[in-house]
Parts: sequence; structure tokens; C-alpha cells
Amino acid sequence: MKISFIIITFNEEKNIERCLKSIKEVADEIIVVDSFSTDKTKEICNKFSCRFYENKFVNYSLQKNYANSFALYDYIFSIDADEALSEELIISIKNLKGNDFSNNAFEMHRLNNYCGKWIKHGGWYPDTKLRLWKNKTALWQGEIHETLIFESSTPVKLLYGNLLHYSYYTIEEHVLQSNKFSNLSAKMLFEKGKKTSIIQILLKPFWKFLRNYFFKAGLLDGYYGFVISIISAHETFLKYTKLEQQSKLKKCKK
Repeated sequence: MKISFIIITFNEEKNIERCLKSIKEVADEIIVVDSFSTDKTKEICNKFSCRFYENKFVNYSLQKNYANSFALYDYIFSIDADEALSEELIISIKNLKGNDFSNNAFEMHRLNNYCGKWIKHGGWYPDTKLRLWKNKTALWQGEIHETLIFESSTPVKLLYGNLLHYSYYTIEEHVLQSNKFSNLSAKMLFEKGKKTSIIQILLKPFWKFLRNYFFKAGLLDGYYGFVISIISAHETFLKYTKLEQQSKLKKCKK
């Protein structure tokens, strides 16, 4: 069985080469859909004989579905530019390619690297992701934290090995991304007619920190476990304060 590896990119020159090197042994084709990068992303991809396309970015689901439409082979593996296959996962995929896929979908554990440290607690591991499935049987849905939706019931099996995710190189990157995600989350909640209150704004961030740092053992990841838990709680605070702000703006317009 042959696998089409799909990557969407935008200014990923610091990540894309590592990703491409990790998949070259198991990829029967590599398709990259880029959002008009201004760095060396395209140049690096061309070194690996990728099929390279450019398309305006609207949201992650639409971009990934567009990229999937170019896949020539029976199975698709969706990988992000800041991810790479571990040696164990490469072996698992090689073994899989030598057998009948039996129309299954496959998931794997994702191990996140934060500022140079592998994070194994706080809800960040195993961070299981479904990334390998039969072509034309599923579509991505959702603006953030997109999810694969299958046309019919599909058995999912776990592959041995980790998908390595180089999430943030600096704390500043995490803060900027949390601000972006809180904007999108608040917008989605507002569009669904959700409301909040001062009690939620006070308690939800506090609970988020307690859950990640203590109940999910983020403290075992040391200094960065604490940083991650604080920023995650702050993102929750921003999400609900922005939701409240949108609700107030709506009232003012009436």
C-alpha cells in the first residue's frame, strides 16, 4: 500500500526540513500546500521533490481538505511542518506498508517539545492524534483543533512510536499563539450563542491551572510545566473575557 503525506505550510523554514527528512523513507509522495510563504519554505521543499502548491489560507480544515484533494494514493498521512516521525514510528509505518491495511485508520501518540524540553505531563502527553486513514473517507472539520470526520464507522488502531511535535521554541511564541487561539475560541462560542459570567471568568482559569499542574502532574515537568500551566490558564481567562466583550458590544449596537 502507498501513502500520500500531506503538509500545509506558512513560513516554516526552521521546521520543514526536519519534517521532510523524517518522512522520506515511508512517503510514496509528499504534497505541500503553502499559504504564500515569504521565507525559504518553497526552496527547501523543492530539494525533497515535493509536489508544491500555493493556496490562500482561510482556516486549517479548508486548507487540509484542499491539500488532500491532490493525493494520488489510497492512504493519507497528515503531518504538520513542525512535526517529525520518531524512529519507532517509522518502523511501525514500514511494517504497516508490508501488510493489508484492512480499511483501518491509525492514530499515534504525540510527544511535544517545549523550549527544548520534552513535556510528558500536564495533559500534553500522550496527546493522541489520528493522522493516517484511507483516502476519500474523511474530511477535516473545525476552525481550530480541527477533527477528522469519517463518512462511516471506521476502526482505529494505535501505532507504536511517537509523533514528535516541536511546538514552541520560546515562551513568547506560546503567549502569542494563546492570544490567537483565545480570539478564535471566543468567536466560536459567541457564534454559538454562548454567554459567560464573572464567576466563570474567575473560576475557569483557576480550575484549568489546578487540573493541568496538579491533577495531570504538570509539576513533574519542572519549570516549563509550571509555565505551560500558567499560560494555558491565562488563555482560558482571555477566551471568556473576550466572549464577554463581544456580548457587551452586541448589546451596545442594539
